[in-house]
Amino acid sequence: MANIKSAKKRILTAQRNYEKNVAFRSSIKTALKKVLTCAQAKDQDGVKSAMSEAYKLCDKAVSKGILHKNTAARKKSRLTKAVNALMA
Repeated sequence: MANIKSAKKRILTAQRNYEKNVAFRSSIKTALKKVLTCAQAKDQDGVKSAMSEAYKLCDKAVSKGILHKNTAARKKSRLTKAVNALMA
């Protein structure tokens, strides 16, 4: 356990950032699942809107430093491949 005041503050800040990051990652996963459910239902309009939302969240996570850019690119690529396979 930290004894120095600044170290205690850093622990609190790190915990707060961790909780925000986990919540953001969870929202990305939810958005990806929403796209796949729309694709399984063959809902063309729903897929387009859900896909743009998922892409936006991935890009926002990269800009905030929550995800690495290659991770976001991989998620978007796999999502696109899955949607194309389901819609075909």
